[in-house]
Amino acid sequence: MSLGLVALVLLLLGLALRWWVRRDRAHIGLPAGRVIYADTNNHGHPRDALVSYHYGLSGRPDYVVKTREGLVPVEIKTGQAPPRPHEGHVLQLVAYCLLVEETTGQRPTHGLIRYADRAFRVDYTPELRAALLQTLTWMRADLVAATVARSHNQPARCRRCGYRQVCGQALPVNGNDQ
Repeated sequence: MSLGLVALVLLLLGLALRWWVRRDRAHIGLPAGRVIYADTNNHGHPRDALVSYHYGLSGRPDYVVKTREGLVPVEIKTGQAPPRPHEGHVLQLVAYCLLVEETTGQRPTHGLIRYADRAFRVDYTPELRAALLQTLTWMRADLVAATVARSHNQPARCRRCGYRQVCGQALPVNGNDQ
């Protein structure tokens, strides 16, 4: 085999690999840039969590992408997109923004929540950061409370709960909980 033919084959393989990576990134919904963190390594093993000792918080964003705008945490959800992101998903993403800020010293301007059919940009605002910190305070208070009342009124969620059989506050199942 001639050296020129080997070089051509390697070039074609490189172009095919580059096309495959771009196609895969587009399918996932990642922004243009370099992935600097993924919640699993190349072998499918979980990566170390991002940790903020100051806030007593840790987590694994699905991805952190270094873009022209800075670092962007990306959270992937498998379900169909709601009309607007769920509040819990927004707070989860804001927690990842806080963790990126704490662990890198670079404050993200925003993060992305990617549902199966749509992505939402969530700006990392002082108001959302404060809402996250307040939620963490409430959660910590609940951890040491003798009792904590249920915080939802969603029969379908209650019906699927693993604690339903021992919960004194389980909602009645009436078939109208879709």
